[in-house]
Amino acid sequence: MIIPIRLFALGGLLLLAMPATAQTYYQGPGSYQRYGDTVYGPGGFSQQTYGNSTTVSTPNGLTTYTRYGNTTYGSDGTSMQTYGNTTYGSDGTTIQKAGNQTYIHGPDGRTKTCTTYGSQTYCN
Repeated sequence: MIIPIRLFALGGLLLLAMPATAQTYYQGPGSYQRYGDTVYGPGGFSQQTYGNSTTVSTPNGLTTYTRYGNTTYGSDGTSMQTYGNTTYGSDGTTIQKAGNQTYIHGPDGRTKTCTTYGSQTYCN
């Protein structure tokens, strides 16, 4: 699964919250570039947002995320809830946004960091 740039690590994908209203789902380390409603990232990752739905495409297939209020539901059965600058994933991942930095705390105890400059985001 993929996660938005508000970062979520659900099923191997993370979620990132970029300055735009749409979220970006983290596929792995590297750079993510936003062009309007479309984001391109590493490993053949891309996503498109229409209204409250985001479709993420990876070499493993498609996942659609739909947001209702502060809760986002994935077509893969995952969910995440956002309160202020923190997002909680159904797999135990916690994502925190501070300025242009996003910190993804995975259930394995590891933390990933993403830094956003304009429409470009870099993640480790």
